[in-house]
Amino acid sequence: MAGNWEDLGPRLASGAGMAALGIAMVWLGGPWFAALAALVSGLMVWELVRMTAPAQRKTALQLGILAGAAVLSARALPGLVALPLLMVPVVAGAVQLRQNRVLFGVFAAAILAAGFGLSLFRDTYGMVWLIWLVLVVIATDVAGYFAGRFIGGPKFWPRVSPKKTWSGTLGGWFAAMLIGLVFLSFTNAGPDLPWISMALSLASQMGDIAESALKRRMGVKDSSSLIPGHGGLFDRFDGLLGAALFMLLVAQLVYVPEVRF
Repeated sequence: MAGNWEDLGPRLASGAGMAALGIAMVWLGGPWFAALAALVSGLMVWELVRMTAPAQRKTALQLGILAGAAVLSARALPGLVALPLLMVPVVAGAVQLRQNRVLFGVFAAAILAAGFGLSLFRDTYGMVWLIWLVLVVIATDVAGYFAGRFIGGPKFWPRVSPKKTWSGTLGGWFAAMLIGLVFLSFTNAGPDLPWISMALSLASQMGDIAESALKRRMGVKDSSSLIPGHGGLFDRFDGLLGAALFMLLVAQLVYVPEVRF
């Protein structure tokens, strides 16, 4: 039984540290949050290359730096003009990598779009919705972790992610709905927020599953060993990546009211 919980201490400690840093940067916004988004994006691309082309370690560092610079530089450009700049690391990877170019391109494009989109979303709509996003992802992860450990039961998608259970999946949805109800009480988001929070939770879980599928295909356990108890940044932020892409899509389709303190 103890083996089921041996990673809980490091997981909670490193998670708390990342949460504190993330909340501080979200609060400050502007160049501070943009710098954090660029740093995380660059490190995730570095991890991605190390997984998909493990022999090209020098290329991994180069593409990671290029990705972070692209996300940060794109913030200085207006609207859609930034998109070609964001695709520079993707094209560079397609040229330099000797294997798994398509896998790299798909995941790298998602990372860059999410990193740039989140920093832009923070400045456009205020920090409240970004905090909502992060809390939904955290609640999904934490509730899924404990529901899966305590309740167990049938696996959600055993061929791709053997540890995930239906109890953990549903627990994550329920926790996300509660977060939506809390934010509904003090924002003007409208009555759809609880079910949108549940949809966001599902998107977060799909991001997690997508990264699990990538790791299984590449034959690795973790994207890296940067974070105690979590593996790499990609392991920690795969759910946030899926949720961010979903939120950015929703923001293009429905009205998102600005809420600022």
